Amino acid sequence: MDNQVTNQVHKQMQILERGVDEIIPREELMQKIEASIKENRPLKIKLGLDPTAPDIHLGHTVVLNKLRQFQDLGHEVHLIIGDFTGRIGDPSGRSETRKQLTEEQVMENARTYQEQIYKVLDYEKTVIHFNSEWLIKLNLADVLELGAKYTVARMMERDDFARRYKEGIPIGIHEFIYPLMQAYDSVQLKADVEMGGTDQKFNLLVGRQLMREYGLEPQIALTMPILEGTDGVQKMSKSLGNYIGINEEPYEMFGKTMSIPDELICRYFELLTRVPMEEIKRMEKEMAAGNLNPRDAKMKLAVEIITMYHDEQQALAARDKFLKVFSQNQLPDDMPEFAVTEPDVWLPKFLHERGMVSSSSDGRRMIKQGAVKVNGEKVEQEDLTLTAGMVLQVGKRKFLKIK
Repeated sequence: MDNQVTNQVHKQMQILERGVDEIIPREELMQKIEASIKENRPLKIKLGLDPTAPDIHLGHTVVLNKLRQFQDLGHEVHLIIGDFTGRIGDPSGRSETRKQLTEEQVMENARTYQEQIYKVLDYEKTVIHFNSEWLIKLNLADVLELGAKYTVARMMERDDFARRYKEGIPIGIHEFIYPLMQAYDSVQLKADVEMGGTDQKFNLLVGRQLMREYGLEPQIALTMPILEGTDGVQKMSKSLGNYIGINEEPYEMFGKTMSIPDELICRYFELLTRVPMEEIKRMEKEMAAGNLNPRDAKMKLAVEIITMYHDEQQALAARDKFLKVFSQNQLPDDMPEFAVTEPDVWLPKFLHERGMVSSSSDGRRMIKQGAVKVNGEKVEQEDLTLTAGMVLQVGKRKFLKIK
């Protein structure tokens, strides 16, 4: 390898290794990048998406951001929409068999995914495939041949399968087929690299093995960390309520970002933004030395994230609103107003109908936690008489004025 090519390889690796959990094997990725440079040929970077839920949050963008880095380096991203495998459901990390989706559910979720992914990815360097293109053509003989290329013993090495078997929890035969189908996607694509979260490592390595079985150069498995949610404990998940959606309003995104634990600030910067690592390390040192207030670092983080999914003007407006409401303890100017005809209400239901809580039970929980205020005072009773000029507040960011 001449010096110029060597320098280009190391430059790409420096960018691509940012935030990565594992590259299996690293040396082979370097060899593939070298060949790509010499042959002026982009690498095929694969990501499989089973559209089991329609909305993308920041946890999903950890992998998408890495794909964008590959694109910026001249490589080609191939997204495999699992319209066929999505009907089975990925068993990774599951304690029970995943509920199968209908074809209509999968395709609707896939449509929503495609609308959102281009907030991160370069449209011109992204190729979309639906794996029903090749999987639906397999007959029973083809499936048996595919199954013969992997053993039950290897399947049972998966933590989730081993745990369920030990605990007597049923495992469907179709769940064994899932990683083989995902691996067959790599065979069809002739992928150079497949990406996924750390929970996808087994599936990615099955793809590597299956490519060998079909006489192909095996793909590299590149895994990214699973992002903790705003609670700092559980992985980011809409069902857990600790998520930041990329389609949420800027002020909502700002407030949620400000709620993350201080110890996650630099991790969020590294995995979710394009701020240079040198600057992130400098901020980390300054916070450790007490020269940078974590609140200020979080505000910078929030502005960076919102700018990526909205624009800088909306990000700065969200910051100014946040400072006004919380630092100066003022009410927001653009608070929604609501005219009531029946003043006596059951507060949990009223808050749900106004979109301030996700359900009546959530409203009851928020009241018990002291997160609901009227005119700045915590509410303890669920029954309330509404009067003109009254300001209802849920949490730190949601306000409603009665008129």
